[in-house]
Amino acid sequence: MDFKKILKIKGLKYWVATAVFAVVILFIDPNNLLVTMKLGRQVRQLHEEERELAEAIVQDSVNNAELKGNLDAIEHYGRENYYMKRADEDIFVIK
Repeated sequence: MDFKKILKIKGLKYWVATAVFAVVILFIDPNNLLVTMKLGRQVRQLHEEERELAEAIVQDSVNNAELKGNLDAIEHYGRENYYMKRADEDIFVIK
C-alpha cells in the first residue's frame, strides 16, 4: 500500500513538471510559440513582397530597355503615365 502511494505521487510529479515546462515554453519564454508563429507569418509576408519586387524589377528592366533610344516609345510612355501633352492638345482624364 505504501509503495503504490509513493509510485502515484512520483508519477504525479512528472506530470506536473511536464505541464509547468509546457506552459513556460508555450507562453512565458521570450521565444514562445506565439512569437514564433508571428515571426513565421512575417517571414512569409516578406518573401511574398520580395517576389513581387523582383517581378517589378524585371518589368522595369524591360521597360528601360524598350525606352532606350526609341523616341516614339518615350513619347508614348510619357503621355500614358505622366499625362504629358503637346502644346496644341487638351487632355481629359476619366477615372
